[in-house]
Amino acid sequence: MLDTYYQPPVTEGFKKVATICILRSGDYFLLIKRIKEPNKNFYTPLGGKLDPFETPLNAAIRETWEESGIKVQHMEFKGILTETSPKKYNWISYVYLADIDRHITKKSEEGLLEWIHVDSLLEIPTSQTDWFIYKYIKENKKFILNAEYNNNMEIQWLINELTEEKLIG
Repeated sequence: MLDTYYQPPVTEGFKKVATICILRSGDYFLLIKRIKEPNKNFYTPLGGKLDPFETPLNAAIRETWEESGIKVQHMEFKGILTETSPKKYNWISYVYLADIDRHITKKSEEGLLEWIHVDSLLEIPTSQTDWFIYKYIKENKKFILNAEYNNNMEIQWLINELTEEKLIG
């Protein structure tokens, strides 16, 4: 039996599957100012790609631990974000939330971890789609967001498929 598995190369334009891990403590969110692409120099939630044979929830718990040193036992599914572009940036992300006590976090290889107050989210560099995720989380609403980008990676439109609400475009 092989100890490794065959993983075919990813064809450009195919969706990569990931998790977005929202950690909240009261009115604060734990975000990472990324030092790598994608979203270099932006504040983003924790998260990352699913490993082979891994569920989205298990990936969210693993990514939270790997990026912050915080062990969560429970995460609540909040929604899905699908991003489509004519470039390599094509993702399906499962979004999870964990309400936790505010921790002093470890140093991360992904960037600088910071607790950001909800009122400051519009003042920091963050993805446009992330702001809508925070909004729905704050309102305790589920969502299925669908974003499409142009060649310059500008959002052409963003809709919530659950409500058919057009958010951008």
